[in-house]
Amino acid sequence: MDNKSVREVWQEIEKVMKERPEPIQGMNVVYQYDITGDDTGTFQLFISDGTARVVEGTEGTPDCTMKLSDKNFKKMIMGKLNGTAAFMTGKLKIQGSMGLALKLEGILNEYNLSETA
Repeated sequence: MDNKSVREVWQEIEKVMKERPEPIQGMNVVYQYDITGDDTGTFQLFISDGTARVVEGTEGTPDCTMKLSDKNFKKMIMGKLNGTAAFMTGKLKIQGSMGLALKLEGILNEYNLSETA
């Protein structure tokens, strides 16, 4: 995952969520990630009752926005950086629902994306 671009990481997230939608059943939420660093971009993750869709840019109004560097984003996705610790140390900034941010971290951990690296 370290060698993949942020775009490729998002493609992988969308793929695993489509293959195994159980963890996102019943959810209707829009997450936005504003990623800084060498590999920047804004990405939105739309979760709607068991389906996930990732778009680059802003297509909808986010329920929760997270801002972090590309390196810290990859660390979080691989489970090497705890979201709460990242927030407490200023590596992650959250706008909107903190509860939704914590819920997404739990969901991403269920997919164990570090194994798809």
